[in-house]
Amino acid sequence: MISFKWRHFQKDVILLVVRWYLSYSLSYRDIEEIMLERDLHIDHSTINRWVIHYSPQLENEFRQRFKRKAGNSWRMDETYIKVKGVWHYLYRAVDKSGDTIDFMLSKRRDKSSARAFFIRAIGSSGLPEKVVINKSGSNKSALNAINFQIILFHSLVYALMPIKIRQSK
Repeated sequence: MISFKWRHFQKDVILLVVRWYLSYSLSYRDIEEIMLERDLHIDHSTINRWVIHYSPQLENEFRQRFKRKAGNSWRMDETYIKVKGVWHYLYRAVDKSGDTIDFMLSKRRDKSSARAFFIRAIGSSGLPEKVVINKSGSNKSALNAINFQIILFHSLVYALMPIKIRQSK
């Protein structure tokens, strides 16, 4: 539950302002002017603090309440894209029906980045039965490390099946 205790504005105003900033390409000063037209005097720095404070909490609430269950078969790939003039790797996983499971930007294409992505995707959508990846060695080694953890966990407590890895060009 998101707490709005000790805030000078009502919950509805704060959520509206944060939603406008995250949904539309408006600056803090644009939102300040829009709210001024509605006779609410909110400084742009206050809006900035609200966005920084509430956007991670809103994302967590959304993921817990509204995230659809993903299928048992995932396809995962990564590509190289430019974000604000800097090249990054975009890791992306989709399920069998083409719905996006999760994505992540990373500066490196290595085992630790791939492992972090898989752990995040598994945490939000559950453990898949099968993952189809490209011929990347980092993805395969990350999945092997996760499978090793699953096997260790299986021997201690629960009966979990390791993830089947399929490589395709």
